[in-house]
Amino acid sequence: MATRPTWQGYLRLSLVSCPVALYTATSRGGEVHFNMLSKATHNRIRMIPTDPETGPVERSQIVKGYEIEKGHYVVVTGEELEGVRLETTRTLDIERFVGDEDIDRLYWNDPYFLAPDGEMAAEAFAVIREAMKKAGKVALGRLVMHQRERLMALEPHDKGIVAYTLRNRTEVREADEIFSHIKAVKPPAQMVEIAARIIDQLEGPFDPSQFNDRYEDALRALIKEKQKGHTIEAPEEPREAEVIDLMEALKRSLGQSGGERRKPASAHAARKKPAATPHKKPPAKKRA
Repeated sequence: MATRPTWQGYLRLSLVSCPVALYTATSRGGEVHFNMLSKATHNRIRMIPTDPETGPVERSQIVKGYEIEKGHYVVVTGEELEGVRLETTRTLDIERFVGDEDIDRLYWNDPYFLAPDGEMAAEAFAVIREAMKKAGKVALGRLVMHQRERLMALEPHDKGIVAYTLRNRTEVREADEIFSHIKAVKPPAQMVEIAARIIDQLEGPFDPSQFNDRYEDALRALIKEKQKGHTIEAPEEPREAEVIDLMEALKRSLGQSGGERRKPASAHAARKKPAATPHKKPPAKKRA
């Protein structure tokens, strides 16, 4: 397998265990990335670590430190960090099974593929995977990755297992910080009914091929024109939304949505008109 694993260790369900490898399930290789250049020479800028008192510092002379108070640090060596080992450094131990609806979507984070590491691991891995499939629940376990112990949510997927990192409690803000300021409004039932009909007409299956990044497409088009030496004119500023009667807007929206529920577009049509059909609200679980 050409892809390098992010983590290697053991998957364990009670007394059954097998060697496994964890791989990132997403890729950012197709994104447009810009480099920082000198405006005068167009040479790429180098980021040089610098001590504010002594000047540039060799990377071999850089150590890690934790700030205990302003300007005062506890220095920790690489050997000392290596010495901080938990069982989860090498073992992903399944601790609990829960319903996916029990995990708030705010906690779902990055997806990974979990696969058996070596032919000898295949049978034990299959036993754990099929037992999880039969249970119909999400398995929870912990592992140490990138110098952090992370809670993982595991579920069977095809011949393997998909594992999501879950955010911990301190990483998720209270919704009331934002939502408590929303004014309590009870909209007219007729307006809600019309809006519900609009939603029903826009309902359809989720096809990720229909939802490419149009901003990335525009950036690539800009770069292509610049390569040809063309001058790019600034687009007109978008007009502000008109203030119109809400009921009238709902009725007009219902007419624009069409009289029938939309059918999924073909793959060819999806390429020509990306994001033409808004998708149905995903299930309770975050998906990659």
